[in-house]
Amino acid sequence: MPMQVCMGAMLQCSFGTAPSALVVTPENRVTTMTPDANIMDHKPIKNIISFAMCTTQSNPAVAMATSAATTAALGVYTPTLAPCVPATASPWVPGSPTVHIANQPALNDTSTLMCTWGGVISITFPGQTSVQIP
Repeated sequence: MPMQVCMGAMLQCSFGTAPSALVVTPENRVTTMTPDANIMDHKPIKNIISFAMCTTQSNPAVAMATSAATTAALGVYTPTLAPCVPATASPWVPGSPTVHIANQPALNDTSTLMCTWGGVISITFPGQTSVQIP
């Protein structure tokens, strides 16, 4: 059975170079060890912190840096990274079908989040190890 996700859960983006921690603010008012997350805890910078550097060319910042590096290398393709600024416009999916926190499905560790630039953000550690939810 999946685990309930809470503040401090560890996340990884498929295009990020480092893991990140989930930030859950206490307005949900439900806690296991720390505030519990729901599918609406997806806001960039507030909930989803940077994954250090972004590697996808679909991110305009990476594409621009790569273009500049390629130009500087006299046309030799030079892939470059740019700082990660998460672009998560939609909620986590699917969340728990039967457990709700603040009138939204609770976030479990099998849920994923899509970044606008094509990355898939997954939960590598739920932040706690004692509460399971469907």
